Amino acid sequence: MTIQRITLALIFALFLTACHSVKKYDNMDDYPIYEEGDLGCIYSKTITSFRIWSPPAEEAKINIYENGENGEPIDIFAMKADKDGTWLFVTNEDLKGKYFTYQVKIDGNWLGETPGIYTKAVGVNGKRGYICNPNDISPEKWSREQWSYPKTKKKDIILYELHVRDLSMNPNSGIENRGKFLGIAEGGTKSDDGLPTGLDHIKEMGITHLHLLPFFDYHSVDETKLNENNFNWGYDPQNYNVPEGSYSTDPYNPETRILEMKTMVETLHKSGIQVVMDVVYNHTGGPNEMSNFNLLVPNYYYRTNPDGSWSNASGCGNETASERPMMRKYMIESLSYWMNQYHIDGFRFDLMGIHDIETMNLISEKLHNDFRSVFIYGEGWTAGDSPLPFEKRALKAHTTQFDRIASFSDDIRDAIKGHWSNVEEKGFVSGKNGMEESIKFGITGSTFHPEIDYSKVNYSDTSWADEPTKCINYVSCHDNNTLYDKLKISCPEASEEDIIKMDILANTIVLTSQGVPFLHAGVEMLRTKKMVENSYNVPDSINQIDWSRKKEFSKVVEFYKSLIQLRKHHTAFRMGETKLIQEHLHFLDVKEKNVVAYQIKDAPEDNWKDIIVIFNGNNETKTIDIPQGEWKITLKGDKILENGLETFSGDKIDIDAISALILVKK
Repeated sequence: MTIQRITLALIFALFLTACHSVKKYDNMDDYPIYEEGDLGCIYSKTITSFRIWSPPAEEAKINIYENGENGEPIDIFAMKADKDGTWLFVTNEDLKGKYFTYQVKIDGNWLGETPGIYTKAVGVNGKRGYICNPNDISPEKWSREQWSYPKTKKKDIILYELHVRDLSMNPNSGIENRGKFLGIAEGGTKSDDGLPTGLDHIKEMGITHLHLLPFFDYHSVDETKLNENNFNWGYDPQNYNVPEGSYSTDPYNPETRILEMKTMVETLHKSGIQVVMDVVYNHTGGPNEMSNFNLLVPNYYYRTNPDGSWSNASGCGNETASERPMMRKYMIESLSYWMNQYHIDGFRFDLMGIHDIETMNLISEKLHNDFRSVFIYGEGWTAGDSPLPFEKRALKAHTTQFDRIASFSDDIRDAIKGHWSNVEEKGFVSGKNGMEESIKFGITGSTFHPEIDYSKVNYSDTSWADEPTKCINYVSCHDNNTLYDKLKISCPEASEEDIIKMDILANTIVLTSQGVPFLHAGVEMLRTKKMVENSYNVPDSINQIDWSRKKEFSKVVEFYKSLIQLRKHHTAFRMGETKLIQEHLHFLDVKEKNVVAYQIKDAPEDNWKDIIVIFNGNNETKTIDIPQGEWKITLKGDKILENGLETFSGDKIDIDAISALILVKK
């Protein structure tokens, strides 16, 4: 839309404003719905508009400031009641570089100042909005960047989860911009041992998608005190449409965080890596009553219990109401903004089960229409009960109702390593019996397979994914202990050698299974958080990746790299369709406990046509029956050679303790 058309539209809107008056509503269900896409601050040199939605407001105003933190307003402008519960102010004064807040009066009282929920840029600590056009704050040729790099098919995705600070905060990372967006964009960095770190290491690993923990502006870190080792995972949202200031080199400059985040994304794309944004629309951070949502339309954006108290399915003090029209509209527009403004390739939804299925499907429809290769997935559970009816929740059990949205599999996660909440409990790789059917369930990507006994799967009594690309297979993530720490705690009697075998076996299962694999950053070098289970706000000394471990466990790192390449080279491990898995993958009849074996026959689109995969979680060698034939062993324990490590002929084979075998028919 040209500036002239915007100007005419806004002049017309101002004319209509005179026809609108403040209306009283009996309850929130009567609030009007504003359908148009111009909420928030829209800036140009010739005209700037500010529009908020606040049906219960009696008055509304804008405070204009010279800076983003201190001082009194230099101007205060009254907003006019406009259509469908909105308030509007338009000016032809060039306000670029100024800061602003909104205030509304409800029941005779002025509520606190807020930058609003649609603001795209903020000052330090996110208390005041910043007037600008984010399109003007971009690397050169940014407008064409989104279409300039190869896109990955969903079945080929390999996810790697990372916190922005963790990659670079250890001095041995060799990264100059430690803890920053630009730290992820630095190439050529090396550890004290002379080994590649940071971006170069991620490229070495061969993953396709970098999943970054929340990097929108969040509440808990004071951006004015960055030298005090303030750390948080970021699951306490403040300004959903703004990059986090503590990850920029200058949190006082609103444009710096925008430009540096785009630079990071552009660099990753040029490196062949796509970017997933971890989003947290299910709850807000900080005091509930003072959230940006609540300072404009009290209580509307949140669910409450029958007694009026805040419902808390998030475990964080509140939960948002995705089923309400304006919250649903907000989520869709916010996600679309990140994808189109910042070229984000995918979204991971925190506690997705809090959201309703209809909203999630509308999100998927919009994002896929805008960007066909977008990848969407989330946690299909809640942290507590919710007033939202069970049948409407976007839970793992309802994944077949999702439109191109995947769910995490806690089934395979806990089967492999032991229950998430009982750190001392063992799993398949540490010798626990009875996990065989749960492992088989994960191997098939949680899709239906007639050879699985669903009565013995740990959490699910039936398949919940209609296609394997709707299942995220993983064994560890930022939550709970790292895989290495979990194994150390649950197996205090085990040697370091056996712990390494367990670690390798765990992700060998993940990376050869049919769902979408997900790795926790640093797992390839046996990452430890010094046995701290919930590290969401502990110092960098616990959370940072220690790059000295890359040399110490170099053989493990090389194994992970080879394992990722094995998956990428062979479509047999990522067939991508349920019918192909049912047709080509068959489980062997294994008599031994804690051993799982399967055969892939006539593998589609793969030069390996006949494959046998065996997993042994016991601490002793086992002998199992396999189809008679001439085989080459391509994976054995911690060694991989696609051309063959050795050959084997016969119908019985030994598999070493705590290990995997992959055989390919000659």
